[in-house]
Amino acid sequence: MVDRIMKVNAYTTLDLLDGEAEGHGFEEDAYAVLNVTSPKKNPDHVSLQLELDNTELETLRPHADKVRLSASEARTLAADLEKHAEKVENESD
Repeated sequence: MVDRIMKVNAYTTLDLLDGEAEGHGFEEDAYAVLNVTSPKKNPDHVSLQLELDNTELETLRPHADKVRLSASEARTLAADLEKHAEKVENESD
């Protein structure tokens, strides 16, 4: 990715995902990077970051989206991901 905003390295959670952006009057597909981190010193939140490859986008300006989650919110998200992953695995069997 040119002009990458997020740092992507061997520790990045997931890279080269199929990403999508949808807005009023546009939809775009691009590779995406998804990363989960927490501060190294005095961790008080979990960060979830998403960036689409801006070389594949025409409408959306280069940017990265980020949400800050409490420990409880991160566990709720993890449980929901597990539930839906099971559903997908069971459907494909």
